Amino acid sequence: MKLKSNRNITRLALTALSIGALLGSDAFAADAKPTGNGTDGSMPPVFAKVGKTIITQREFDGEFAEASRNRFYHGKPPEAEVAALQREIGDKLINRVLLLNEARRLKLKPDSDFVNQKLEMYEQKNANNPQWQNIRDRALPVLTKRFQEESLRNKLEQRVRNVPAPNEKKLRAYYTAHLDKFTEPEQLRVSVILLKIDPSAPDYDTARKKGEDLLKQLRAGADFAELATLYSGDADTVEQGGDMGYLHAGMLPELAQEVVNKLKPGEISEVTGLMEGMAIFKLTARNESKLSSFETVKQRAGELYRADEGERAWKSLIAKLRKNTAIKVDESRFLPLPNTVSKSTEGQKTK
Repeated sequence: MKLKSNRNITRLALTALSIGALLGSDAFAADAKPTGNGTDGSMPPVFAKVGKTIITQREFDGEFAEASRNRFYHGKPPEAEVAALQREIGDKLINRVLLLNEARRLKLKPDSDFVNQKLEMYEQKNANNPQWQNIRDRALPVLTKRFQEESLRNKLEQRVRNVPAPNEKKLRAYYTAHLDKFTEPEQLRVSVILLKIDPSAPDYDTARKKGEDLLKQLRAGADFAELATLYSGDADTVEQGGDMGYLHAGMLPELAQEVVNKLKPGEISEVTGLMEGMAIFKLTARNESKLSSFETVKQRAGELYRADEGERAWKSLIAKLRKNTAIKVDESRFLPLPNTVSKSTEGQKTK
């Protein structure tokens, strides 16, 4: 059992288009011209018009299907989550057009090394895919264009986020306004004895009785580390006599954290039922939170300032582009958000 919960935030980066998504894209249709479902050569249904640029419903459906597979792999999601994702993908496609147009307005040029690297990676990934071999010659121009556009947006983002370093006055003001970012959180040194329960044949009564017996021994003066070495089923800590080291808030499961928070250094908890079994905790030490001085975190403060200001500048640019561009969106296929009335809109804004 791992009592420490994984709070690492993983970043999901967009990868190259899947073969299926590529085949279904408007850009890959015959002669690279989107066609309707009929035989009259009409345009496919329009999802949005951003300035003079059309985003088709087929393009939206492809992006939404890809995002759904990545986010809802565990099964059928609640309608509220689907509704939120529909709007998220819609905004993403609209912003993509706006940012590309802005990059072109600024006369930015795509990075050829970036484009070539992406193409090479795509080819390597699909080298043994017969479907790729059949469409390769037609697909490469489409992919090249998409990677060039991605490069332009990347260049624009780097340019916008590259804000100047703050002077001393601004940096001190930032430090004062964000003291929480420079405060070392409280740390608790915790030990545990875990009496594991077999999930296929759970026997909570036996485990609890054993835990109560160990608790009596501990209260009578038995050594916590010795009992942990003999009886604990936590493979991560048993060799250390149950010592989990110093932990900060969020590293323990919620119930375990609540139990440990109530202890004073040297105190032992009651027997606590967790998903993995019955546990007894001991708080060995408590290090209070500590604010770092400005001088010791000056460099880090500068990095955080630029990251925050860069994020603000990036969001500000997107908001400005959306405000100054005529955008019409057809949300008739969207599920309603909670506590809203389902309705079709012809546009978020008409100019």
